[in-house]
Amino acid sequence: MKKLKYIIPVFILLIFTTSCEDSLDIEPIQEVSPEVALGSGENVENILIGTYAEAGEAQSYGGRLQMLTDLYGFDGEASWIGTFQQPRQVFNKQIFVDNSYVRDIWLNGYEIINQANLVIDNISLVDEDNQDNILGQAYFLRAMAYFDLVRLFGANYQPGQENTQLGVPLTLEGIVDYSGDLTIPRSTVEEVYNQVLLDLGQAVQLMPASNNFFADSYSAQALLARVYLQQGKYPEARDAANEVILNSGHELTETYAGAFNNDSDSDEDIFAFQVTTQDGANDLIVHYADQSNGGRGGDIILNPEFISMFDSESDVRASYVYESEQNEEILTGKYTNQFGNIPFIRLAEIYLIRAEGNLRETTSIGATPLEDINTVRDRANADLLGSVSLEDILLERELELAFEGHLIHDLKRTGREIGDFDPDANELVFPIPQREMDANDLLEQNPGYGS
Repeated sequence: MKKLKYIIPVFILLIFTTSCEDSLDIEPIQEVSPEVALGSGENVENILIGTYAEAGEAQSYGGRLQMLTDLYGFDGEASWIGTFQQPRQVFNKQIFVDNSYVRDIWLNGYEIINQANLVIDNISLVDEDNQDNILGQAYFLRAMAYFDLVRLFGANYQPGQENTQLGVPLTLEGIVDYSGDLTIPRSTVEEVYNQVLLDLGQAVQLMPASNNFFADSYSAQALLARVYLQQGKYPEARDAANEVILNSGHELTETYAGAFNNDSDSDEDIFAFQVTTQDGANDLIVHYADQSNGGRGGDIILNPEFISMFDSESDVRASYVYESEQNEEILTGKYTNQFGNIPFIRLAEIYLIRAEGNLRETTSIGATPLEDINTVRDRANADLLGSVSLEDILLERELELAFEGHLIHDLKRTGREIGDFDPDANELVFPIPQREMDANDLLEQNPGYGS
């Protein structure tokens, strides 16, 4: 039976819940003394637990962030047929500045960041024996939030360049006093990535190798591999991935289906967001599943173009689908357990990162690219390859990681067009939410969205 991990004193939650006034959306809705909230090490640890809960909300890692990321990248293989206009705008690449789904990703991201900052600022209150672990987890969560914010709201990272293009605001101190000036400009893409790498580097050093279902050092190492890959730093991505594969103790699940819809973390989950009948959210179920599985009937449907991407009739990933009882459309089988955990980093992704890093660098650290690709394909019962190209690896990422929130980032980092859109098109960067522009006159809007 899964332990209930989000047991948090109510006053801790109330301090850091959302308001609709300030630009980072972290003002308290109820007056509670900061001295009380931050008055003990136990309370600081509770804030950390609250940070996990915040990150796992539906607005971000509870599903919407992953869903919008893939809707952004779909080009025929899947479609949005739901009635909600906010996801439709993302699918059509015609996003309004008042899109509430986009707004809430920004707001929730900065709520995660502020809570992590408060833990970091007050780590001295925590028992010395547990300080490193708590601090490392806060760094991990802050890096995770900043990485996705800068990828969605900032211009695309350009390997080998200075990356002075606008990213997102960097705020590295927790806010408890809201009476002052909270306006802050956007940092550059390079500055945000540097902070993410710094945070993850510290997280790797501070957290233990195993940490139950909280983030551990290998969670940070795996996220580092993902960040390096996005930056085009292939040797670093390869080496970080290799460290996870060799030493984390994680293994691919025996079957492809075994990696999904789990009530507790599988052997493949390097980090997953916990969902129970009492806590956590799985908004992927809402939009990907039919009503019998807890969803709306299938807002996102799979088209024949997706199935045709598979080159092997035996590949179980092509048949890991089902027909919606509501509209007779084809839906993915990855989201059928309403209370299943949401995988954030799976070992299969790490194999594919190592494969790409090795291939681009013409190395064989840990394994050859062909061996790593065939490891992933063998688990899916796909035909094994006799040779491997970069195109094979990129396709394998689309097949293996479909509907898990990677698509637009992979397409943009590899310079591939998305329909009629260039990978650096203004339409493929989220607008800064209008409420933030109204509240913070130091912010500059992204090109194509007005002033």
